[in-house]
Amino acid sequence: MDSAKFVFETGSKHVKMFTVETKTCKKTEKSYTTPAQPLLVASPVEEGEYPVVVFVHGYLLYNSFYSQLLNHVASHGFVVIAPQQLYVVSGPDTTEEIKSAASLLDWLANNLASTLPPNVQPNLAKLSIAGHSRGGKVAFALALSKVVSSPLKISALIGIDPVDGMDMGNQTPPPILTYTPNSLKLDMPVLVVGSGLGELKRNALFPPAAPKGVSHEQFFKECCTPACYFVAKDYGHVDLLDDETKGFRGNLTYCIAKNGKERKSMRVFVGGIMVAFLKAYLENERELLMAIKDDPGVAPIELSTFSFLE
Repeated sequence: MDSAKFVFETGSKHVKMFTVETKTCKKTEKSYTTPAQPLLVASPVEEGEYPVVVFVHGYLLYNSFYSQLLNHVASHGFVVIAPQQLYVVSGPDTTEEIKSAASLLDWLANNLASTLPPNVQPNLAKLSIAGHSRGGKVAFALALSKVVSSPLKISALIGIDPVDGMDMGNQTPPPILTYTPNSLKLDMPVLVVGSGLGELKRNALFPPAAPKGVSHEQFFKECCTPACYFVAKDYGHVDLLDDETKGFRGNLTYCIAKNGKERKSMRVFVGGIMVAFLKAYLENERELLMAIKDDPGVAPIELSTFSFLE
């Protein structure tokens, strides 16, 4: 259905992208406090109330590497918040990252509205959390109340090539996967997106970025209804990032994982399927997601897997 292609194109909203630092200029609101982490925010500028998406970046990446993806989602009528993890190098334990994500949600409740463009209001009753790679694990952990409970109700969960460790039997703490089907008791709809090349080594120097047994396929197997699952056949673990990622960490993204031929198509697919999923379950606009389900060929990439638990 051609109408479903709309989600894979830039939406109708004009987007303002800006940062919120841990120390900002003076605010007139006496109750305003700065966040514990720097934030990258993509928000519509048109007057209105919009659902909120928190997006947790992957291991050792910068939130700015996702700016084109965040802009795509925001242009369809969402306020997207991407915190920057403050570690330089982090060990396998994600406990502190989970606590940081929970702390951010607590901050949003009293402070987010003050940072947004005039006449833009966040609808935190329609809050979703998404994450890529290790950030996907963090998103699942917070939704499952691992380590700490979310201070706000999470209405939808998205894992983009989530990774729970190095291999089966070598999960990073706290482990998410149980290896029991439908064991993740999440009281919310879930979208899992995987990369077909993520479980493959780029070369002998680096392990797979999303090893089989601790990545997207197993996450989906353990989800309960409702859940959606899409795998991009010819794209890799970091192909949703901006077309150009600079600096040492940015250059690493081109050599540590097996990649597809280009990034735009994968990124547009991820942004579009996020929009279709969120509109279906937060806005009760299910026709776009159902159209993609009925005709996966409308996607800008070839899918090797698509599955729904309803």
